[in-house]
Amino acid sequence: MAFNTSLIIRMELSTNAVPFAEIARSISDAGGDIIAIDTIRSGKDSTIRDITVNVSEASADGVTEALAKLQGISLINVSDSTFLAHLGGKIEVNPRARIKTREDLSKVYTPGVARICMAIKNNPSNAFSLTIKRNTVAVVSDGTAVLGLGDIGPEAAMPVMEGKAMLFKQLANVDAFPICLDSKDTEEIIRTVKLLSPSFGGINLEDISAPRCFEIERRLRDELDIPVFHDDQHGTAVVLLAGLLNALKLVNKSIADIRVVVAGVGAAGTSIIKILLAAGTSDIVAVDREGALLRTQEYSNPMWCWVAERTNPRLAAGSLSDVLQGADVFIGVSTKGVLTIEGIQSMAPDPIVFAMANPEPEIDPELAEPYVKILATGRSDYPNQINNVLCFPGIFRGALDCRASIINEEMKLAAAWAIASVIHDDELHEQYIIPTIFNDRVVPAVRDAVVQAAIKSGVARRIPREFASGGA
Repeated sequence: MAFNTSLIIRMELSTNAVPFAEIARSISDAGGDIIAIDTIRSGKDSTIRDITVNVSEASADGVTEALAKLQGISLINVSDSTFLAHLGGKIEVNPRARIKTREDLSKVYTPGVARICMAIKNNPSNAFSLTIKRNTVAVVSDGTAVLGLGDIGPEAAMPVMEGKAMLFKQLANVDAFPICLDSKDTEEIIRTVKLLSPSFGGINLEDISAPRCFEIERRLRDELDIPVFHDDQHGTAVVLLAGLLNALKLVNKSIADIRVVVAGVGAAGTSIIKILLAAGTSDIVAVDREGALLRTQEYSNPMWCWVAERTNPRLAAGSLSDVLQGADVFIGVSTKGVLTIEGIQSMAPDPIVFAMANPEPEIDPELAEPYVKILATGRSDYPNQINNVLCFPGIFRGALDCRASIINEEMKLAAAWAIASVIHDDELHEQYIIPTIFNDRVVPAVRDAVVQAAIKSGVARRIPREFASGGA
């Protein structure tokens, strides 16, 4: 998906350069829009100017190439505002207190720190109250499944993980640190995360390709005593369920009675199916490359076998278009173009379509809109964006606050209901079934719901004060 950015183009124009109107026309023809012109230096023979141009990502190179062809112009420098935002990285570590005197030094380092070390040695749980562990999450990736980019490696994945750390901090005041591992070996990744785990209160797995991500998460959940959460799976599922709960209100249907078709049975698709089953949906058909999954068939992918055993109670067979007939809901986490207008028209009345493939949805939203009752995508340029950012900050805030040992299905379901509840009934309509990521009610609602679910399900090792008497 292309997005807009701004270029600051510094150029030197000779006195016999082309008229500025021609420069502006060249920028416009290449897809740019001039939003500012600043003169840096003006002389007898030439002038240096900064031209700020709003441009789509796809048109950026075309603008500079068009200017380079003009006579009497020398391009000095081109600054991309997106690149500038990443210079030197996007996060940093700051001390919570300044060291101003020798006494300050002796408290935070030697010799006073020895008392703290021994307090933790004698009772390791003190690490949660006496170190950053109580509020720190590791964002771990191997860079093999970066959204829209695929396997780009650990170094190239770092900007994404830094961005996630920023969101953790800004939205939920969780200190997150990006860790990109130079390995695709499942056992090596598991061992490395386990070795790192004493420093962190939670592990957020990110952009690890399927099917390895399933085994990595399962093993770490089993072998660590801190929450482990693969956001690409569960974050997508939680936010989708929140949107679906509100969509069903608008069409007056029950989640227990609907027929759902899920296209794409990878990490996200499998997790979506799990949470729908947990929420009470019983009629789900999963469709992948080989068509509808059936419990009567054997599959080499163990997750396909798991899904096939628990879905498709009517043994519906065939392609997506075959099983989509009469369905109430289509959920796509596959690839563009798999859903057609004819497929939507074959669905039950008031069809709900969640077309979430990135960067291009399963069907062009503008083509689908006249034929659906409610449409959601993963894109920010259309209403009803299913965005994981609505989920992971609040989930980890809650898990850390109650010192949960795991993030279980009860906590995920609670998070989905909390996100859905942020939109009041009098606000709800077809183009507003899910709150925006900037809605400041989301994180507190998710945090409180997660804490309550953790306490109720017995995985909380600390009861926050406001919950001690059953409040909040």
